[in-house]
Amino acid sequence: MDDPLKLPPEAFCKEDEAPDHIFYTAPRFVTHIDAPAITAVTELYRTLFPPGSAVLDLMSSWISHLPREVAYGEIIGHGLNGLELEANPRLSRFFLQNLNENPALPLASDSLDAAAICVSIQYLQQPVAVLREIARVLRPGSPVVITFSNRCFPTKAVAIWRGLDDEGHGRLVALYLSEAGFAEIEIRALIVRGAGGDPLFAVIGRAPHQKMHDLK
Repeated sequence: MDDPLKLPPEAFCKEDEAPDHIFYTAPRFVTHIDAPAITAVTELYRTLFPPGSAVLDLMSSWISHLPREVAYGEIIGHGLNGLELEANPRLSRFFLQNLNENPALPLASDSLDAAAICVSIQYLQQPVAVLREIARVLRPGSPVVITFSNRCFPTKAVAIWRGLDDEGHGRLVALYLSEAGFAEIEIRALIVRGAGGDPLFAVIGRAPHQKMHDLK
């Protein structure tokens, strides 16, 4: 398992170590954050993902939270449940893949304009490897937007995530992005605790202008 962060091996262990596809066999047609948090995610995408762009919605489901009025060139979805992804009306196409077993994305280098991971980063056991792949498929300077709240499936979240608070989560995701080669990394508190609903945070990075595959 890729561990560029030099953390103890147990940092990315899960309480439920069964293969992820078993946990996600049954579709869950629910939202995992409340309406104000969804609105905040949508507004962030609206400001960062230009119309006509090719977008990767990684670890997606039956809803992508992208602004309805914006026409994107292509929206590629990824997940572990085909029924959820088939029900997502925004996706141009999708693929199923367990990123904890195989982080390599079946997408061409420098082919996308934006990427999103919404309330799912806590489930990745090789987060830097996955984010390096996102950096590879993004065009130089393109954004990746990682949003998270205080909700999760606790038995499937990695140990280090369960042991940190909101601020710690932000720093951890920023560290992931830095180790994956992203630049201009920014942590935003979109909805803070005590506001009456789900808190929401975002960590944004930009794909490097000098890609690792360009140096080979």
